Amino acid sequence: MKRKIVEKVIGVPAIDGAGVHLVRILGPDQVERFDPFLMLDAFDSYHPAEYTKGFPFHPHRGIETLTYLIKGRIEHQDSLGNRGVIDDGESQWMTAGSGIIHQEMPKATAHLLGLQLWINLPKNHKMTEPKYFNITADKIKEVNEPFGKIKLIAGKYKDIEASRGEYVDALIMDIRLNPEESFSMPTDNEANLFVYIVEGSAGFGEEDDAMVRSKIAIRFNMEDEFYSKAGEEGVRFMLFAAHPLKEPIAWGGPIVMNSRKELQETFNELQTGTFIKYKAKT
Repeated sequence: MKRKIVEKVIGVPAIDGAGVHLVRILGPDQVERFDPFLMLDAFDSYHPAEYTKGFPFHPHRGIETLTYLIKGRIEHQDSLGNRGVIDDGESQWMTAGSGIIHQEMPKATAHLLGLQLWINLPKNHKMTEPKYFNITADKIKEVNEPFGKIKLIAGKYKDIEASRGEYVDALIMDIRLNPEESFSMPTDNEANLFVYIVEGSAGFGEEDDAMVRSKIAIRFNMEDEFYSKAGEEGVRFMLFAAHPLKEPIAWGGPIVMNSRKELQETFNELQTGTFIKYKAKT
């Protein structure tokens, strides 16, 4: 059966980091329903002054982050000695694990367009060793279809496989549909699935659904088929799916653990300088 819409979340303008203007789509209010996805921030700006102050050094523990840039450039570095760049059409999957301190600094470009997704780590892997997986443009599988184009960032589509998460096996797709074209695919009926509309509008589920516009996330019920149809201007949306963890969540700023006690222990470690468990690799 086709998945049906069960929730729509309208993005709210926000300012984070040292003054980055963004649209916050998902956060603590939605965390249980979108499990294992925690937070989704979207970037869409033509004005460098709105984002070039970036996200200076800050800690993370207990989560993974996926940064995906449609357009733009972000420089990053961290407490492990890593340093690099995310460019147009590239993605980076970071496992914060036991703790990492990093910074992300968007550079001035004609158009910054992309997103950052936070994925919860299972309880047994909260304190795993931090690591990065850079999903460069050559690792993203691009599929041309009669209805449009799909970029497979993670997971499997038809017989095509892309990168896979080590702790949460997520399906992540960048889907573009031509005007008034439709798209459907089978889905795992035990996975939470939601989409975020980047540009344009689309209907989902029943063909007479009202068009849903950009900057909105849509969560669906658990069925075995996903269906969408683009509006008259076409649509671009991100699709995310993964099995829920169904574990307790204790969230404090950039730290996500399973209990308030674990959160307090983390904050104590930040104050005493014992937060970092793995040294920089030389």
